[in-house]
Amino acid sequence: MMMFLVVGGPLKMKAVDCLFIIIVIFCFLVIGKSDIYIVTIEGEPVTSYRGGVSGFKATAVEFNENLDVTSDHVTSYSHHLELKHDTLLETLFDQGTYKKLYSYKHLINGFAVDVSPEQAETLRLANGVKSVDKDWKVKKLTTHTPQFLGLPTGVWPSGGGFERAGEDIVIGFIDSGIFPNHPSFENRKTQPYGPLPKYRGKCEVDSDTKKSFCNGKIVGAQHFAEAAIAAGSFNPSVDYASPMDGDGHGSHTAAIAAGNNGIPVRVHGYEFGKASGMAPRARIAVYKALYRLFGGFVADVVAAIEMAVHDGVDILNLSVGPNSPPATTRTTFLNPFDATLLSAVKAGVFVVQAAGNGGPFAKSLVSYSPWIVSVAAAVDDRRYKNHLTLGNGKILAGIGLSPSTRLNQKYTLVAANDVVLDSSVMKFSPTDCQRPEVLNKNLVKGNILLCGYSFNFVMGSASVKKVAETAKSLGAVGFVLAVENVSPGTKFDPVPMGMPGILIFDISKSMELIDYYKASTTRDWTGRVKSFKATGTIGDGLEPILHKSAPIVALFSARGPNIRDYTFRDADLLKPDILAPGALIWASWSPNGTDEANYIGENFAMISGTSMAAPHIAGISALIKQKHPHWSPAAIKSALMTSSNTLDRAEKPILAEQYSGTETLTFVSATPFDYGSGHVNPRAALDPGLIFDAGYEDYLGFLCTTPGIDYHELLKYTHRPCNYTLGHPYNLNTPSITVSHLVRTQTITRTVTNINEEETYTITSKMAPAISIETSPPSMTIRPGASHKFTVTLTVRSITRSYSFGEVLLKGSRGHKVRIPVVAMGYKR
Repeated sequence: MMMFLVVGGPLKMKAVDCLFIIIVIFCFLVIGKSDIYIVTIEGEPVTSYRGGVSGFKATAVEFNENLDVTSDHVTSYSHHLELKHDTLLETLFDQGTYKKLYSYKHLINGFAVDVSPEQAETLRLANGVKSVDKDWKVKKLTTHTPQFLGLPTGVWPSGGGFERAGEDIVIGFIDSGIFPNHPSFENRKTQPYGPLPKYRGKCEVDSDTKKSFCNGKIVGAQHFAEAAIAAGSFNPSVDYASPMDGDGHGSHTAAIAAGNNGIPVRVHGYEFGKASGMAPRARIAVYKALYRLFGGFVADVVAAIEMAVHDGVDILNLSVGPNSPPATTRTTFLNPFDATLLSAVKAGVFVVQAAGNGGPFAKSLVSYSPWIVSVAAAVDDRRYKNHLTLGNGKILAGIGLSPSTRLNQKYTLVAANDVVLDSSVMKFSPTDCQRPEVLNKNLVKGNILLCGYSFNFVMGSASVKKVAETAKSLGAVGFVLAVENVSPGTKFDPVPMGMPGILIFDISKSMELIDYYKASTTRDWTGRVKSFKATGTIGDGLEPILHKSAPIVALFSARGPNIRDYTFRDADLLKPDILAPGALIWASWSPNGTDEANYIGENFAMISGTSMAAPHIAGISALIKQKHPHWSPAAIKSALMTSSNTLDRAEKPILAEQYSGTETLTFVSATPFDYGSGHVNPRAALDPGLIFDAGYEDYLGFLCTTPGIDYHELLKYTHRPCNYTLGHPYNLNTPSITVSHLVRTQTITRTVTNINEEETYTITSKMAPAISIETSPPSMTIRPGASHKFTVTLTVRSITRSYSFGEVLLKGSRGHKVRIPVVAMGYKR
């Protein structure tokens, strides 16, 4: 690091002297800057090491085999790898010029280090170094959903009821931590949790209360922030240097997957039902690597994943995704993040990841790889609606989880702009109703306060919660928010309120309200109000309405097709994989959390995102794992996908929310690029009949046949040469078929395994007219545990420059139905 020292008396500088110092200071700032890098080095990690290093025996796990970290072989080889990391850094750099943040030993062999760009280049050129990736950021991507998914009557009873649903299955959460004192996570005295010897995770202690974050329900709690601290992004006063959730997101996802059953959801004194996780007896292991203001860093997330696999989790939930593919990695599937997940799957961990919230635009996914399950978000059948009845008899629709004003009693409407105390306060945007001190309490008391919903609410600088607080402090009987000038297509979610309140989100309805108010309000020549004559009543918005048009793909849910690399050529792999509820999900919240302005200080929140959809799948997969403990991650994924639904509750094809040309919300027919294989059906997933299984070798074969793959890059992440090929990546044995570049005729092979009694399956198929489809054989009889191949032949009939969609259906004589989506685009030769 360069230092400047001036010795002697006063210094008189010429312009050229100033310029020189500015240049030197600029150089100091640039040269002195450091960044975090993830470095991989030669030598296999624990999960891949097959021997060969003198003095160390093999530690490699076979596919779907748990990692035994208590083994002396694993311990000694892990220590050997970490020593290599330290020796390399000590050889290259002077002590104090770098900071090693993590050693990665189990899933990848390398480390995270905080160094200057020049030092990173030195590392890149050093013997034994395979890759140097600059760290990149990641971002954060339910009372009724158990009933909507049929769990209480169709799934839990078969496993012993909710008292045993998910028993002894450990779900790991890479998220923003947990609020351990929430009733969704308590260890109930009536049904205490016993010890769980298979799990080896640690439990940090709260520095304030001196109590462990674990209680039997929560079996592991650790935090990872070295990269965040090194980057200068970590603020201990709000981010908490512990597993404590300072955001709310982590508590929410954990409760969706594994929260206790029958927890009353109370907000503002009203109950919105009883909450339950999908697997209410599953255990929770917390690996905090996300933080309130900035999300997180891949270096911290990779360390958290490493630790989760080391500790022995069964399932890993990632409601997190990269801001973008890493800048130094050319191929999407090969980077420290996805390579770590591949090793986790190899070790038998089922990995679930949110697909992303970049919808409704195509190619907006942040979850790409075949070894994980990428989850899209659906709107379920519950809708919250409310209405405002004006004095002229007009009824305006809106939203607001609020009680009604008194029946048969009309109240005067007073606009915030007309009750400001002083014109000087206009700089505070009084129409937002965020500051009660700028409004005249005498004019508001006993009336309905009329406020404006502006961009400030969209940006988060204003909140509906604060409007309610303002109205209450001024003695109003209720409030109305009318949309002013937000962009078309802005999404409006209902917010629980402690008093009558409603948001009129339709611009035309807002104009009707404003016109009525103007016409009813008399003013003097200065524009000052002489008398308020507009009146209204607010309806009851506490009770939801159940719709048959559900599920619907949520507007924000990321869409396919999947991308392979920076050329943006589509991959022969369907993503997302599956659809699950992710819109307006009630679940636990951290009262410390400040991520959602409307839920500050609350114990529950109703929020939306693929972050909410992923833990639904994580919890349901725990139920499958409980029933079929020896299934591979690919088998669980197959069961979820092949049993899913493409029809809604009304037996009509699932729709997707989309923008029309004017950016207003509309509905279109959904495709596999919206929902993958379809909407999850937990009951059918427990008994799928057939599974499409795949192992580590199959994933390597997929990578080796991916067009444009860099074999050197592949070798450095997998430590395996391309000795096994699938011919084409679309031959990977997934429960879907995607051919992004179909020329003339292609034949695709799939293998199914019978996990039930002997059954005869007939195979049928259908496809859009531009592509013909044929399957062979027409039927097959499969014995228990046996496997059978079938082929699907696709032929181009016409060039449409768009994808064609279809499906293959295997219908069993014992009632099983196994369906896989087919996606293809035809090209000329």
